[in-house]
Amino acid sequence: MNILKFNRAESGRFKLTSVICAICFAWCGLFVPQASADLYVYPAKGQSQEQQNEDKGACMGFAKQQTGFDPMATPTATSAPPPSEGGAGKGLVGGALLGTAIGAIAGDTGKGAAIGAVSGGLFGGMRKENSRNEQQQWANQQASQYAAGRDNYNRAYSACLQGRGYTVN
Repeated sequence: MNILKFNRAESGRFKLTSVICAICFAWCGLFVPQASADLYVYPAKGQSQEQQNEDKGACMGFAKQQTGFDPMATPTATSAPPPSEGGAGKGLVGGALLGTAIGAIAGDTGKGAAIGAVSGGLFGGMRKENSRNEQQQWANQQASQYAAGRDNYNRAYSACLQGRGYTVN
């Protein structure tokens, strides 16, 4: 028994929204500061816990200022996602209508509608696949840009901590 019923457009939007949410959670590490999640910091000069907290806070600010990247901020897209194209069903209907018109001119509307429906369905399915590929490429690009920003942030954070007498790996 299917309690939730979506039409095709809602289902596509739901899937796209789910993918975007999954990417966002993966990017932000469920809101854990990336500097502490990716790096091991050792107080090489015997710094107290209070001093460590102060130094880490100052270095987080330094890294954010130097790179423009904030690991605590919710990730945002740098560009809009590509539009989602209609699929085989939409192409099927459009092809059938066009085939009916052409068939009426040629004298056989049924045959024209059938040919139009088949070809429209095929082309619609190909457009849908191309759209899906474009959306995946966009998501990969966004993830790559986020990872590059985080890596730059971590390098600045590490440099700051090392300058304050910590060993960072």
